[in-house]
Amino acid sequence: MPACDGRELGYLSLLNQSLYHSSGPKHGFSTLSSADLILIQKWLAKAGTITSRKMNASAEYARMLAIAIAEARQGLSEGGVPVGAAIFHQDGRLVSTGHNRRVQSGDPSIHGETDAFRNAGRQRSYRDLIMVTTLAPCWYCSGLIRQFGFPTVLVGESRNFQGGLEWLRSFGVQVIDCDSEECVTLMADYIRAHPDVWNEDIGEEE
Repeated sequence: MPACDGRELGYLSLLNQSLYHSSGPKHGFSTLSSADLILIQKWLAKAGTITSRKMNASAEYARMLAIAIAEARQGLSEGGVPVGAAIFHQDGRLVSTGHNRRVQSGDPSIHGETDAFRNAGRQRSYRDLIMVTTLAPCWYCSGLIRQFGFPTVLVGESRNFQGGLEWLRSFGVQVIDCDSEECVTLMADYIRAHPDVWNEDIGEEE
């Protein structure tokens, strides 16, 4: 599953340190042939390129998620459930934004994802779009994602709520879970302060 950070860079750094500084007979460069050294250099170069691409993707994911987080905070300031969403083209162009407004509007169907979906207007196809949401989508919103064929879902976090992520994965939807501490804290604080509204939002009995 794609990651939202550059942890691979740290792994490569550790590998480099191990190879260059270890004095053990199994790891020191002194025991390697010239051919081995060339192979390692090629591998590191390839791994570095892959890592660079992933880091660029991570920065793009962070940019997209920041827009959804701003929507979540807007919803919270209005007295609503802090779940924000945004829809992007695969090339990064913003299509629409939205946030959970079921409390503000008295409409239980307006979740963050559905609000962004409505604000996107009619689309000929959704197969080049990314649904971005600060929290793992509930079954209702997961159904929307599946129904209209979104190929990718970027999720701020799934610790507070897992929703339909595994179900979406089972249909080949690419799920990118950023595990954002900001999103985790935002949602956890709200659930702790308003458990009744939260349970109502996800259709659970208190």
